[in-house]
Amino acid sequence: MNLLELRKQIKGKKPKFVRQDLKKKRVSKNWRRPRGIDSKLRLKLKGHAKKVSIGYGSPKKVKGLHKSGLKVVFVSSPADLDGINKEKEGAIIKGSVGLRKKVELVNKAKEKGIKILNLKDPDQFLKCVVELMKKKKEEKRKIAEKKEKKAKQLKEKAKKKEEKGELADKIKSEEERKEEEKMEKDKLLTKRT
Repeated sequence: MNLLELRKQIKGKKPKFVRQDLKKKRVSKNWRRPRGIDSKLRLKLKGHAKKVSIGYGSPKKVKGLHKSGLKVVFVSSPADLDGINKEKEGAIIKGSVGLRKKVELVNKAKEKGIKILNLKDPDQFLKCVVELMKKKKEEKRKIAEKKEKKAKQLKEKAKKKEEKGELADKIKSEEERKEEEKMEKDKLLTKRT
C-alpha cells in the first residue's frame, strides 16, 4: 500500500482529541496532556475520550507532504519560485498575496512547470481574473460617467441660479430706481409746501 494512502486511512480513523474538562468555560480547546492522579483520560478508561498517542501519527516518510506527494513551499513573490524543484516540491501561494501578484505568480509557475497546490485549475483561475478585471473597469467607467453627468447638471443649475439672480437684481434695481424717484418727488413736494 502506498504511504500516502496509508496516511489518509490513519487520519480517517483519527478521533477529535478533546481536552479534559472542556465543558468548563475557563478551559481552552487546545490539547493538554492529562496529569491528574485520578484522571480517567490519563488512565485510558473505556467510555472516555481518546488520548493523543503515537499510533495516530502519519508515516515518517510522508510526514508534512501534500496529499499529492509533493513537499509544500510557501510562495509570496516571483523570486521564491526560482528555488523550487518541480519534481519534488509544489508551491502554495500565501493568502496575504494580492490578486495582481497572484496572477503574476501563476503565470511564472505555469512557464516553469511548477504545480500550484492551492489552485485546482490555474487556467480557469486566470480566465476568471480577466473577467473580473473587465467588470471592475466597466464599473469604474460607469461611475466616472455618472460623476461627470452630475457635475454638468450642477454647473447648469449654478448658471440658471446666476441668471435668475441677475434678473432679480435687475428687477430690484428698477424697483429701487422707481423708489428713489418717488422719494425725490416727495422731497420736492414737501419743500414747496
